[in-house]
Amino acid sequence: MTPAYKTVSVYTDGACSGNPGPGGWAAILRFGKHKKEISGNMSETTNNRMELFAVISGLGALKQPCHVDVYSDSAYVVNAFNEDWIGNWQKNGWKNAKKEPVENQDLWKLLLLVIKKHPSVKFHKVQGHADNEYNNRCDALAKAAIQELIQLNKDTPDT
Repeated sequence: MTPAYKTVSVYTDGACSGNPGPGGWAAILRFGKHKKEISGNMSETTNNRMELFAVISGLGALKQPCHVDVYSDSAYVVNAFNEDWIGNWQKNGWKNAKKEPVENQDLWKLLLLVIKKHPSVKFHKVQGHADNEYNNRCDALAKAAIQELIQLNKDTPDT
């Protein structure tokens, strides 16, 4: 008999203050009436890396295999799966359509490993900064994480 997997929604967002610059990421995991928020930051990064890290962190926070619906405002992340860019990159030795190395390969490969732990992961594009309350909350959490990092750097004397 096939095990019954939970279906979880994971909302994600990444942000950067400058690109590159200090970045923040956030994910909200939803199952029924349960909700968990996670977020973090990195000092020198890009917006795309933060978008990817948000998805990796959200999926990685799940304690068991689940059917997952990932909601992101990042066309970069969503299209990589829904338009099978990632499959083409793999077939082409991690080269893009211009025959150049795919950016952020380390995170794409990590994301593929995390996805394998789940029976299904579907990606959904949401409109950024619009009426999706969970995307808006992720945006606020990611921006707050950036501000925490900036403040920490102000409070930490140079060595």
